[in-house]
Amino acid sequence: MRNLFFIFSFLLLLSSCYNRGQLSPDAWDLTERQLDSISFYTTHHYTQNYNFQVRVDSIPLIVQLPVEAINEMPIDTLMVYRNDHIVVADITTVPVDTIDSIWVKVARDQQTFGWIHEHDMLLAVSPDDPISEFIDVFSDVHLLVFLTFVVAVVAAYIYRRQMRRQAHLVHFNDIASFYPTLLCLLVASSATLYSSIQLFDPEKWRHFYFNPTLNPFAVPLSLGLFLVSVWVILIVAIAVLDDVRRLLPFGEAVLYLLGLGATCAVAYIVFSVLTLYYIGYPLLVAYCVFALWSYFRRPRPRYQCGRCGGLLYHKGTCPHCGAMNE
Repeated sequence: MRNLFFIFSFLLLLSSCYNRGQLSPDAWDLTERQLDSISFYTTHHYTQNYNFQVRVDSIPLIVQLPVEAINEMPIDTLMVYRNDHIVVADITTVPVDTIDSIWVKVARDQQTFGWIHEHDMLLAVSPDDPISEFIDVFSDVHLLVFLTFVVAVVAAYIYRRQMRRQAHLVHFNDIASFYPTLLCLLVASSATLYSSIQLFDPEKWRHFYFNPTLNPFAVPLSLGLFLVSVWVILIVAIAVLDDVRRLLPFGEAVLYLLGLGATCAVAYIVFSVLTLYYIGYPLLVAYCVFALWSYFRRPRPRYQCGRCGGLLYHKGTCPHCGAMNE
């Protein structure tokens, strides 16, 4: 009975009352300007006080109001330059503008501010966020073409060198670890998912681009799965480094990691591009079958040396330290 009393008293100490406060009928009354801002953010994914960084050589800004520029009145312009940080100070709609009805007022500092068409601005800037900058780098078409050429040459060279030396190479003469194969499959799957989001739900990706996060639980399911895959890739990459360090001498380990990096780079480029043309999906299935078949068809070590801990395919003399294992 005494124990029951103490439990009841403890539960009372943990409980408390919550005062929700008085709900006034105008708690959600917003001004027309605030409603317009929320509506604009929903469709354009940015609003006032949003920060951009200039990515072109220069951007001309109109000092006067947009209406004066549309009516071909005398106007003054000023420039902001590459890597300048600018902030959205105001947004207005000019229905009579046949080129672009949305004008954005941006400011670099208190003395440098002006108006520009939204379309022209978005072509010349990117969100001032490291994640968005990372996305820009990996989405650049010219960079992908250049990387494809460089990676293909490096991969062919490493493959030829490794085959001539009978050295270890993922998918062909792999080490006794599943992590390298898993890393390649994760990169290919993530690239396919990345392009699928851009292909089937571009607005969702656009919103993520303007409002990036690394938290997979703060975004929709498809984006959450993509972020989870990125985190898993990082974890598996650490496991790969640990296994390669443990199983191979330093020189062979470096060559193996170079070959693995080239394979992952080729997988990323191929699947991210071909998925946009629907070829990536059957190719991903074929690649998964090939990667798993290549790994499981090879004999794997079943024993471990009792002296040095080296992996053995069969009992007997250890090739690493010469100890006898029976």
